Amino acid sequence: MIKELKAFLFKGNVLDLAVAVIFGAAFGAIITSLVEDIITPLLLNPVLEAVDAERIAELTWNGVAYGSFLSAVLNFLIVGTVLFFIVKAATKIMPKQEEVVEEFLPTNEEILLTEIRDLLARK
Repeated sequence: MIKELKAFLFKGNVLDLAVAVIFGAAFGAIITSLVEDIITPLLLNPVLEAVDAERIAELTWNGVAYGSFLSAVLNFLIVGTVLFFIVKAATKIMPKQEEVVEEFLPTNEEILLTEIRDLLARK
């Protein structure tokens, strides 16, 4: 059982996934800081002040706290927009990788089965 666990944990795709999760968390912190510390004060706060709604998360109507939901939606849209532009810029900067097309080579078993099929078709 320990050998199976070791084999599972050290498969390439499990390690790649672990690295991606850790890298994603670190990148998420950068994006959160970019949105909260730069984008929101520069863009969102002036718009909210212009419509006299500085504390959007506190907006309510008949006991329904729709401001919190609206705040979450705005945050999602801002983060999504920022990520879109970051990914778009990164794809322009990064060199394009040529796709490696592997030529299909039949296995010995497939060759044998093909020969058997052809022999049966002749009879």
